[in-house]
Amino acid sequence: MQYQNPERLQAVVLDWAGTVVDFGSFAPTQIFVEAFAEFGVAVSLEEARGPMGMGKWDHIRTLCDQPQIAERYRLVFGRNPSDDDVTAIYNRFMPLQIEKIAEHSALIPGALQAIAQLREQGLKIGSCSGYPKVVMEKVVELAQRNGYVADHVVATDETPNGRPWPAQALANVIALGIDDVAACVKVDDTWPGILEGRKAGMWTVALTCSGNALGLTYEAYKALPLDILEQERARIGRMFEGSRPHYLIDTIAELPAVIEDINTRLARGEMPQAQ
Repeated sequence: MQYQNPERLQAVVLDWAGTVVDFGSFAPTQIFVEAFAEFGVAVSLEEARGPMGMGKWDHIRTLCDQPQIAERYRLVFGRNPSDDDVTAIYNRFMPLQIEKIAEHSALIPGALQAIAQLREQGLKIGSCSGYPKVVMEKVVELAQRNGYVADHVVATDETPNGRPWPAQALANVIALGIDDVAACVKVDDTWPGILEGRKAGMWTVALTCSGNALGLTYEAYKALPLDILEQERARIGRMFEGSRPHYLIDTIAELPAVIEDINTRLARGEMPQAQ
């Protein structure tokens, strides 16, 4: 039996915050700031956004490893933050996140329509997130009320390693019964999420304007002057360069056109791993 390249896509694996819900990815970011503040350590929104896309414990660990934040922690506690300290911050972060997740649960404009178009083409809709399962259960419930139900959901603590490891994306492949990773697309607004897709051998689509990188509300995004928007797209594109996404688009609303292009490339024999 010989290997044959897939000729069409079979599934899309979507991120959640900043991709399908929560334009600007505000829910996790603000809570990081508040959780650190409860320990007397100031963290700015910009700093909190830096490692976005990782699992939340890893995100906090990465923040604590940043020299300026570690110094602020030392000024309060007289020592560098240990893993136990990270866990303490994480344990405060979690109830705050669950409590406030509903405030940022609106679907991103155009998401439902785009996903409906993908389903019409026979694509399965997988999903994964940097949120742990206890938060994802609430996110999924709120999204369902707004009309979005993914075919499969993988939280960051349901696999041995979260992003940028490929485990969550591959868990979707297994659960959805996909026979080739090259027939999958990973869509995300963060570089760890794009690396996840790359390492899983999938096509990847980075979202430049709906998520963490731009960090604006939908209204603020739409109000940006064209020249400023172009500058922001270029800046965010540079942020994604290291993770090597196959495509960069503003929001999920533009995804159906990308899917069509990938199908054309697959039909020509192109593979995501070779690009």
